[in-house]
This record gives sequence, C-alpha cells and structure tokens, in this order.
Amino acid sequence: MTELGPVAWPPAPIRTERLVLREPEARDRAAIIELFTSPEVGTYIGGPRPRDEFERAVPEVPRRRPGLFVVDLDGAMIGIITLDRRDAERPGHVRPDAGEAELGYMFLPEAWGCGYATEACAAALEWFAATLPSEPVVLCTQTANDRSMRLAAKLRFTEVERFEEYGAEQWFGVWSSVTSSG
Repeated sequence: MTELGPVAWPPAPIRTERLVLREPEARDRAAIIELFTSPEVGTYIGGPRPRDEFERAVPEVPRRRPGLFVVDLDGAMIGIITLDRRDAERPGHVRPDAGEAELGYMFLPEAWGCGYATEACAAALEWFAATLPSEPVVLCTQTANDRSMRLAAKLRFTEVERFEEYGAEQWFGVWSSVTSSG
C-alpha cells in the first residue's frame, strides 16, 4: 500500500456522536495486539497472527502513518480504520491508472453490532471527501463476510465486480462523495 499523497497528516481528531478517530498512541498497544491476534477478527482476513510474534513486532508506541485512524470509545481503542492506495497489481479498480483510495477497517469483537463501524467509517469517508474532493474510495471484502457486506451497503458503496482472490469470492465496490452525499 502506498500513502494517500498530498494530505496534511495527522488531521485534528475527528469526533462523532460517540467516537474519536485519532492517531495511535502508546496506550493502544494492548488493544492493537488483541485486534490482530483475535480469531474472530481474523476469520475473513487470513486468520489471526500468532500473539507472541505480534507482541515482539509491535513497538511500544504503535506506528503512526497517514491514513491510519484509531477508533476511540470513551478513551479506549475499539478498532482501526485505514485509507490506503490500492495496489495496482491486485484485481479490482475503477480508474485506468489504479491507485484508488481503499477503505479498510477492523474492530474488536466486543464492539461489533453497536453501529460503531458505520459511524467511524462514515466519518473517515467524510474527512476523505473534504480532503481529496471527488476522488473515489473502494472497498473489497469477502462475500461470506455478512457484517462487512452490510456495512458496505450502509455506507452506500456500489458494487463494481466480484472476483476470486485469497481462495474466496471477493466483493468490490466504490464510494464517491459526489454520488453518496445527501
């Protein structure tokens, strides 16, 4: 993944009704380790990472980079959202030159089913639309991931195609601030 491009980073924290989207901090390390090593979270993304290896790999202050937001609920990390450039070599593109911004998200299982992913992703998309107006955002998820498919619909992503990747059928959609506003 390549970075977003000419984007001032970090932005001011993004506040929603219940959440704050912000940069990672040292206090997020344990939750980041839990997120990436959770069997439930890893179900549709290739499985969980081995905890001992991941604990050794994560620095005391988790890596900060453009496009990475920690989703904070009442001072505790419950998930992450990423906006990165989609690799040109992967299937699924809406621009001839590829490199579209791609929305990614992962939430701890205890945060599932509360609307936090919808709220946080909508805020990240709104920030993105204000920062890089009229640029499309893509999303790719396994069709077997019912929760992610529902989230894509709630966020008004439009299906572009389906394809096989990583041994499973993938759903690929696009979001545009031009067509999704209102």
